[in-house]
Amino acid sequence: MNTAFPRYPQKLTKEKFWPLAYNWMFFSRKFEEKLVELFRKRYVKGTVTLGVGNEATSVGMSFPFRPAKDVMSLLHRDIAAHMIMGDTPYEIMCQYMANADSPTHGREGNVHHANVFCRRFPMISHLSNMLSTVVGGVWSGRQNGEDIFGLAVIGDGGSSKGEFHESLNIASVRKSPVLFLVQNNYYAYSTPTRLQYACKNIADRAVGYGIKGKTIDGTDAWEVYCAVCEALDEMGKTSMPYILECMTLRLMGHAVYDTADYVTAREREEWLLREPVMRGRKFLLESGASEASVVAMEKEAADIVGETVKRALEAPRPDPVISLGPVFAQRKPGPALETFKAAKVKNINAVTLALDYVLSRNKRAVLLGLDVGPYGSAFKTCKGLFDKFGPDRVLDMPLAESAIAGFALGASQIGSLPIVEYQFADFATESATQLGLNCGTWYFRCGKEVPVLFRLPCGGGITLGAFHSGEFEGLWSRFCGLKLLYPYTPQETFEAIVAGFYDPNPCLVFEHKFLYGTKGGDIDFDGDLDKIWRERKYADGDACTVVGIGAMLDPVLAACAEIKAGFDIFNPFVMGPLEPVQILESVKKTGRLCIVQESTEISGLGDRIISMACRECLSYLKKPPVLVSPPVMPVPFASELEQIYRPGKERVKQALEQLIGA
Repeated sequence: MNTAFPRYPQKLTKEKFWPLAYNWMFFSRKFEEKLVELFRKRYVKGTVTLGVGNEATSVGMSFPFRPAKDVMSLLHRDIAAHMIMGDTPYEIMCQYMANADSPTHGREGNVHHANVFCRRFPMISHLSNMLSTVVGGVWSGRQNGEDIFGLAVIGDGGSSKGEFHESLNIASVRKSPVLFLVQNNYYAYSTPTRLQYACKNIADRAVGYGIKGKTIDGTDAWEVYCAVCEALDEMGKTSMPYILECMTLRLMGHAVYDTADYVTAREREEWLLREPVMRGRKFLLESGASEASVVAMEKEAADIVGETVKRALEAPRPDPVISLGPVFAQRKPGPALETFKAAKVKNINAVTLALDYVLSRNKRAVLLGLDVGPYGSAFKTCKGLFDKFGPDRVLDMPLAESAIAGFALGASQIGSLPIVEYQFADFATESATQLGLNCGTWYFRCGKEVPVLFRLPCGGGITLGAFHSGEFEGLWSRFCGLKLLYPYTPQETFEAIVAGFYDPNPCLVFEHKFLYGTKGGDIDFDGDLDKIWRERKYADGDACTVVGIGAMLDPVLAACAEIKAGFDIFNPFVMGPLEPVQILESVKKTGRLCIVQESTEISGLGDRIISMACRECLSYLKKPPVLVSPPVMPVPFASELEQIYRPGKERVKQALEQLIGA
């Protein structure tokens, strides 16, 4: 199958376009017909969603884009586009069979594949969360001087989701020339478009973003191709995004198991008159091709499909030893970083110094967030950075936490090293899909590192109430592929930010807001990143192992100082992946364990540490482990209530005295 044809800014003539386009459209149709057959014979796995009726849009939209240069994310009905952009029919067939030769080695669903090394980002079923990654990738490439575009494909149903708006808005504000191509096939699964939106066309929304939009017939591949080229011309002039809505078809159900009874007989009759492969054949013959040449082309395509199936059926099944991991990328060994020292600094200053340290030493580092620019961020942790590094490296972003996370993920794939600040850790929950299900699984699914640092100002103690006082380290620790660091001292804060920045995995650093101004000390960083990833110990003793998380080390240290006994006192520091080796060894020595956390017992990580201690140290335990935590309720607002809610010195002291029998 031919992919060696002129790409944008070169353009095909109509006469040269149709032989190529029809070949791909027919091939795609035959390929998918074979997928249905193989699914029913149980060779093809998972949910098979088909592009029957969508071939003209898939082919026409992909022809202008440049493989391994332009950034894109395609949908589950875009098999033709995947192959036109570089995937082989064999790779895709293997992906559907989930065998050892599949691009994801059987790790990912049949339609959730791509090639991030060629700048094609994988689809996730949350749909609109794919869009912001393309925006970030194009922005990063353009910042690096590349003349590139993006293609972000979404369906009519996916356009109803919040990140469709967030992504378009960021692309418009940040002047990222991404073509948002809407494949409107009249139904989102079974929900008709009249229940999805009230405007006449989805492309009509373009005016709200200050950009251009257009609605076209998506069953005519030539019209799609010309419209995409026009959009690229426009984006080349303005650097602004563009909405292109293609009115296409879905001639089968949502997937092979869907009989699509919700589609009326009249609709089916009307659709069949616009069936794209039939129309493509007609256009090809009208352009001068002979019936014999078209039949020969069709036979060759069908033969390739048959040979592809035969070869894929002979491929081995995935080897669990190889294909079940790893989840985390390994940091490549290198020379130690430049040392850094600072005396008598607060935690808030340690954050600023760490950000300055990494921004100064790596030109690919960029800081993103709300109010991180001239204002210096909500807690002034970014003060002065905008003036020093400028608006191209310290970016005030629209209020769109989910799309900011996706933007950072995409940017990290095209050369940038993003640092994202959330105003409050509570607001990071807006990014649950992007952080937990996209960033966290990216390396496992795609094999490419995700060097993004997320900063989460967290915790209570400053009377901000339920929506500004959470920690949520327990929540994020439950997602695969994320690393979590929770520092206590200025030294630890500096090291956490630097280590998180240089790690090849998405890393979350929890910065307790109460500690910003109350915790002071020196910073003496020796440049050795390997030494950072460990628990931190503050005291030695045999009476009990005491673990304080975040600001809870304050009451822990204060309580222990008033008890006439020796304690092993720890901060786990590395909250994910949680491997408290020193803490467990200490429990074997002391026989007692007390965890003090600010999160409730159902939302923190104390129960996890206790579970590990019970599994690995049960025979050493003299008393059941104790968890000191707030009541299971939201953080109250009034200072009198919050003081009682958060564990204090007296409560910790009482728990320890009962545990050691003092």
